Amino acid sequence: MIVDRLGRQFRNLRLSLTAACNYACTYCVPDGKRLQAAAEELEASEMLKLVDVLIAVAGIEKLRITGGEPLLSPKFDEILPEVMQMGLKDVSITTNGQLLPRKAGLIADSGLERINISLDTLDADRFRSIARSGDLATVLKGIELMLDAGLKVKINMVPMRHRNDDQILPLLEYCLERGIELRFIELMQMGHLQDSGLYTTQYFSMQDILDTIGEVHDFARTDAAFDSTAARFDIPGSGAFGIIANESEPFCRTCTRLRLSSNGRLYGCLSNSKSYDMRDILNLPEPLALARLQQLLKSAMADKQTVSFQGEVTVMKFIGG
Repeated sequence: MIVDRLGRQFRNLRLSLTAACNYACTYCVPDGKRLQAAAEELEASEMLKLVDVLIAVAGIEKLRITGGEPLLSPKFDEILPEVMQMGLKDVSITTNGQLLPRKAGLIADSGLERINISLDTLDADRFRSIARSGDLATVLKGIELMLDAGLKVKINMVPMRHRNDDQILPLLEYCLERGIELRFIELMQMGHLQDSGLYTTQYFSMQDILDTIGEVHDFARTDAAFDSTAARFDIPGSGAFGIIANESEPFCRTCTRLRLSSNGRLYGCLSNSKSYDMRDILNLPEPLALARLQQLLKSAMADKQTVSFQGEVTVMKFIGG
């Protein structure tokens, strides 16, 4: 188990099933083209083997299935039931929700307890403008199916000035009415937004979000887990919301996250483009594989920022958010 000088350990694994996505969100890709599967993506059996060894060697306790869009991957149907049997403390999914009506039965039957769904607006036209694909009504149906199945649902929203900042309160009311926790995510300097004028004009800060909500609701900050990325706020008698404030309130010093891309690259930090090939571990004898993995984990841990996110050219969808 790797521990750095700040006491950080790898506890949370983001597993990207595919780099492909059926959306082309404006804050993710610049040209409106849907992201395609990466070259030489791992097979489901290879992913499961790497997850198993990361649990054993790195001390992974929580796993989030991501993409691209994970429900788009043929591997999803095999991987979800298998990881649910690995003895992890927590398994969750992040999805854009477009394919949830097709996968609702599988998800409900798996025993999964929680799911995060990305949704940036309740306006159908604005939805198409931001996602550049998909259908709002289908996503809303998927959310209801997850609630009906008894899952704890969180919705992720990226507020952008002049794009959807007027949707903060409508989305919050929608979530409070249904017992859903809404998580606002500050726009990140990733990919084409790094050092971009577009980032500067669209960035909507944690304080901007709080000021907007404060026009309607009283709220108070509450405690969050040590390695939580979100600041949490309680609205008495109504519910709660969170803000992942990458820029306003960095959380790098307590980050426990590790990312495995769909083509077998290991990433220790979103703010560092360095990655490490895990494929050779699949073919090494166990003692050599474990020794090699220890080396990779040390390098990945050294890549973590000590203070704050610095921005990176890497496209978020390639490495699972």
